[in-house]
Amino acid sequence: MAFAESAFTSAKEANAAALAPNLYSKAELYYLKAKSSYRRKYFNKAKEYAILCKEYSERAENSAAEAALSANNSR
Repeated sequence: MAFAESAFTSAKEANAAALAPNLYSKAELYYLKAKSSYRRKYFNKAKEYAILCKEYSERAENSAAEAALSANNSR
């Protein structure tokens, strides 16, 4: 769970919600599902959701960084 939270926080700090909203929304969905499953002691499901959250968070962060870079280069 900690790695998913860390990846999601990094995506949030990269402003992925504005620059890569689709990927960020999926990351957020899986993060919330992971937390919910963990609280309910469905640890296998929580692990699956945490892995998905990490993947989408990383993709959202990278996409946001690329979008920010291209916006800066077009100026």
